Amino acid sequence: MSENKSPQARPAQLDDRNPWVLDTRELGRHAGLSKAVHRTIPVATALGVPDVITIDAGSSLELDLMLESVVEGVLVSGTASAVATGHCARCLDPITEDIEVDLTELFAYPGSATEETTDEDEIPRLVDDRIDLEPTVRDAVVLALPLAPLCTEDCRGLCIECGVKWADLEPGHGHEKIDPRWAALVDRFEDETGDDQADGPGKQA
Repeated sequence: MSENKSPQARPAQLDDRNPWVLDTRELGRHAGLSKAVHRTIPVATALGVPDVITIDAGSSLELDLMLESVVEGVLVSGTASAVATGHCARCLDPITEDIEVDLTELFAYPGSATEETTDEDEIPRLVDDRIDLEPTVRDAVVLALPLAPLCTEDCRGLCIECGVKWADLEPGHGHEKIDPRWAALVDRFEDETGDDQADGPGKQA
């Protein structure tokens, strides 16, 4: 990184009333000090892919974290867990899935070598000895959501002919398939049969 790196604007102050914000002042800058943190954080905006799988607004994220003071900043490690809802990618049944992700993130001290030599989008910073967890946790949780959620690993999905779930169909279920070379003849036969039935046995010349 160039020594002529342009100075960055000072970040806005973090609000202690925000449940995503952690105060690290009691750790000081003494490497080796640690603090356990447990928080239940309400989800204000749904996370995930709508109509596929989401952690819904109004639900909660559970955070079990350890804050550890290191030379360059505060290392945050632990887990974030929540309940996601969506639809099976194969059979479209509603599903509920427990999501848990591991978190490990270094928040750099202002003026540290790490802060001076990295961009903010690479490593987040402490602001007035406070940490904003929201971007880190949201990104990790969204990446942990399955792209194609399944109700069961062996879900067979839907019958492509009738659209009924395979798990609900009788063994041996199938549909008669007509060779496309004969399809036009079958349609003509059905049309003629229908005309004869419509005319009835009493048709007069």
